[in-house]
Amino acid sequence: MTEPSDRDIDVTVGPSGPGCAECLAGEGPGWWVHLRRCPACGHVGCCDSSPSQHASGHAEASGHPVLTSFEPGEDWFYDVRTGAFLDGPALAAPTAHPASQPVPGPAGAVPEDWRALVH
Repeated sequence: MTEPSDRDIDVTVGPSGPGCAECLAGEGPGWWVHLRRCPACGHVGCCDSSPSQHASGHAEASGHPVLTSFEPGEDWFYDVRTGAFLDGPALAAPTAHPASQPVPGPAGAVPEDWRALVH
């Protein structure tokens, strides 16, 4: 694994919230499978398996090419330009959504047929 550049990560910036910013704002169906965090600005978005794929959309629109997991117990970084997993530093807390938040989430928004709707 390689390390991302300093411009791709700001260890002082916390996450934008406990869930996908766009889904929680009503953009798309409003639920996600897993969450990803932008280590450059803290944006939390939904993963590419989720219906709206907001994390990748943020990476493309913002020019912030590195994502990290926002799932409990995961600490990987991923460069969307190269498809490579990267080593990275410890980020500002919290480093994952609340453990009480279900996966997929958020609670009450996930349809019963969610498995048929993922990518």
